[in-house]
Formats: sequence, structure tokens, C-alpha cells
Amino acid sequence: MSAVAPIDIPFDKSTSRQLARGEAVIETTSRRAKKRMTSRGATTAALIIAIVWTIPTLGLFISSFRPGADIKTSGWWTIFTNPAFTLDNYAAAIGAGNALSLGQAFLNSLVITLPATIIPIIVASLAAYAFAWIDFKFKNAIFIGVFALQIVPIQMALVPLLTLFSDGVKIGGFYVLPGLNLNGVPDSFAKVWIAHAIFALPLAIFLLHNFISEIPSEVIEAARVDGAGHGQVFFRMIVPLAMPAIASFAIFQFLWVWNDLLVATIFTSGGNLPITKALQDLSGSFGQSWELLTAGAFISILVPLIVFFALQRFFVRGLLAGATKG
Repeated sequence: MSAVAPIDIPFDKSTSRQLARGEAVIETTSRRAKKRMTSRGATTAALIIAIVWTIPTLGLFISSFRPGADIKTSGWWTIFTNPAFTLDNYAAAIGAGNALSLGQAFLNSLVITLPATIIPIIVASLAAYAFAWIDFKFKNAIFIGVFALQIVPIQMALVPLLTLFSDGVKIGGFYVLPGLNLNGVPDSFAKVWIAHAIFALPLAIFLLHNFISEIPSEVIEAARVDGAGHGQVFFRMIVPLAMPAIASFAIFQFLWVWNDLLVATIFTSGGNLPITKALQDLSGSFGQSWELLTAGAFISILVPLIVFFALQRFFVRGLLAGATKG
């Protein structure tokens, strides 16, 4: 097989000058964009912002290892002139608390957060695929209704949800939904899982729908022609292709549920409360337990940091996916 040699197409002088000007404009624009993105000023500004954002975390980390008496009498920066470290704050913080210790609350947060992240992702992925690639009546109207639910404040939905868990939904004397009778179930996390899933679904469906609907229709149609059903298309094609978007939402939902205090304290109680409630108790009645609070706060951010760095590459790909298509 012989190689094809490029041929020179003869142009007149006018066309040659136009092509030269076009190449010069493209090269200048590209060079200018590259210069702006890699300029020394932008790099310096990014470094300054990163340092400013890191200083509070560094102060929290150093304070968590300082003796309680030093924390109450001097700032964390004095550690450079008068170094004194101890692990007593962490040992005391993990076991602190009467009815609920920080260690037990840490496990409760894991039990609450993992299902409250996985459930809305599963439901939202299926719903987003249906809205994007399955035709059914009133599809657009239902999607607009789901999208509009994002503007409903969480505080307005708390009482109706509590009513649903206890008495169900009744209109005109007839039950639309039966009561789940979850209020009488002790040591149950089901209520907070359902509440977090309901609050997350509108945004999750909207984000995943925008990503899944951008997948080329030729890919879906080719699979359908080959005999694949909706289940095979969803699990073998949509889920792998949409993994960056799913991971991006998973980070947001995990951080939101892990740091939540309002929903958890309303739908759980007693020994099922999360780590945010234990941190609130660690501060003491008059905020006198600074050494325990700093250690407890740093323990509480360990898991979100691990999740964020583990899924960071998916997060960046998910954010850039919409910008690189087409």
C-alpha cells in the first residue's frame, strides 16, 4: 500500500493573502488565550487565594494538637515560638458526650450519609434516562414540575414529611398515600434516608438529565437496533458514560448530608444523631471546650476530604463535560 503524498493546490495571490491573514489571526488568538491562562499574574492570584483558603484549616489542625490551656491563652501561630503538642484532645473528644459520644456519632453519620447518597443517585439516574430517551405522555410537563420543586424551601416540607411518616396523605377523607408508621419505630434511620433522598431528587434529576440527554442519539439507536432493551442500554451504556456527572453529584450530596444538622435532628433522635450534633454538644454550654471542639471538628472533616480527593478526577471531568462536547 503506497503512501499518498500531499499535493499543493495552486491559489491566486488574493486567496493566498486571505489564507495567510486567517492563519495569523488563529495563531494570534491561540497565543493570546494561552498567555492569559498561563500568565504570571493569574498563577500568583491562584496561589494567594489557595493560601488564604488554607490558613483557617491549618490553624484548626495545629490547634487540635495544642494543650487546652494554651488554646485559651494564645493564638495558634505562637506554636512556632513556643511549640507544645498533645494527643489528649483527640482521645478526649472521641469519648466525650453522655448519651452520644463523638465516636458513636461518627458511625451514625456514615450510616446516614451512604444510603442518603446512593438512593437519590439510583432513582435520579433512572428518572433522568426516562425523561431523556423514553417517550411517554406529559413527559415535558412532569419534567418541568420536577425542576420547579427545586425552589421549594426545605423548611416548608418538614411538617408534611413528618405527617407522611405518621399519618400518610389524606385528601377529602380519602388516603392518597398510607402512613408509613415510622415515627413509632425506635433506632430507625429510614426517615432521614427518605427525607434526604426526597430533598435531593429534583436537583439530581435535573443535572443528570442535562448530561444524559447530550449523549449522541446514534449510540442509543444503534444499541436499540441490535436488540438491546432499555435496561441493557441504561446499565451497559448510560451508567458508564454518565459516571463523571454521577460522581460530581455524589460529592455534593455526600458533603451536604454529612454536614447537615437540621434534617438529621428533626427526623432522628437519641443515639441515632450524626456527628454534627455531637460537635454542637462538644462546645459546652458556654463554649469553654475549645480543645475538644478543634479535635472533633478535624475528625469530622476527614471523611469529606477523603471522598473529595478520591472522586476529584471524576468531579473535574463532570464539570468540563458540557464544555467539551460538540
